Amino acid sequence: MDIRLTEDLAELPAAEWDALAGANPTLRHAFLHALQASGCAVPATGWRARFLTAWRDGVLVGALPLYLKSHSWGEFVFDWAWAEAYERHGLAYYPKAVAAVPFTPVSGPRLLAADPAVRTALVDAALDLARSDGLSSLHILFPGPDEAQELARRGLLLRQGVQLHWRNPGYRDFEDYLAALRHDKRKKVRQERRRVAEAGIQFDHLEGQDIGPDDWRFFMRCYEATHRRFDSPIALNLDFFLRIGAAMPDNLLLIVARRAGQAIASAFCLRAGDALYGRSWGALEQHPGLHFETCYYQAIDYCIGRGIALFEGGAQGEHKLARGFLPSVTWSAHWLAEPRFADAVAHYLDREAGGIARYVDELNERGPFRT
Repeated sequence: MDIRLTEDLAELPAAEWDALAGANPTLRHAFLHALQASGCAVPATGWRARFLTAWRDGVLVGALPLYLKSHSWGEFVFDWAWAEAYERHGLAYYPKAVAAVPFTPVSGPRLLAADPAVRTALVDAALDLARSDGLSSLHILFPGPDEAQELARRGLLLRQGVQLHWRNPGYRDFEDYLAALRHDKRKKVRQERRRVAEAGIQFDHLEGQDIGPDDWRFFMRCYEATHRRFDSPIALNLDFFLRIGAAMPDNLLLIVARRAGQAIASAFCLRAGDALYGRSWGALEQHPGLHFETCYYQAIDYCIGRGIALFEGGAQGEHKLARGFLPSVTWSAHWLAEPRFADAVAHYLDREAGGIARYVDELNERGPFRT
């Protein structure tokens, strides 16, 4: 087996990469390459690709999407306090190594290999790279639970987080879903949907080849407007969306809100098999309930209509709980080069895990569904 380091994903065979990545659309060669080729995840924006790949007889048998980071933006696993602690002690926290999908808090495999020996070799290669480059740390973000335990066995520290996900046990329609909610939650959803309908707002679901360049341009206007409104960084650009629109249309959904025939808001989702991932949204007009309808209720309706079992609406947001989303534990794995900080972080993560467990119990106790 030969372990190689690649900075340009275009040099790697797309079909072989996708065979390793599985169904998750955020791990597809086209998605990761679009992040690079569009200039969104490149050294100038703080993301230097250092993809680790494993080869046997000239065939790609394993991969790890790895980046050297000069900041902690776009990761959704917050380590700002760790970086500040390093700085207070006169140590450099950046650059660090991060195995993740940039700007994407979606769980999925990170060790892209079926062979356990290849997976082990990829982890060891990532640790060797971090040590040889004098990096402060290695972080593997949003692996699945089994992979997280595998990383723990290789000596990495595990950290838990919480997201709120919507699950479909087989609802017949949106009303069937509403019937499963407690009365107060059902009433709230109906009120929010009614306000949007009374404003004369209607929705289109654009899929695949039906999404044209003009649709992406409109979405980009909405995306930029919302980020500017909240003074948050604009991570993605039009070139990125045009690239994935051309390369992987079957994985894409745009939800477009229209009032008086004019498009006023849009939400972008990724789809693969039995899951839908809500990623970004934006609006050019402000209406009560528009955010919830565009980002959540339309996506839920879409999932019910197509028998999709899981809708992940993004990171954070306790407001999702009242709208039928339930807590799901996410994972990350961490290695820190400085032993004193590794010990301190290990103790911190032990305490944090207890808090996460209590938080999940609290959310479940406040659950929106009838018992």
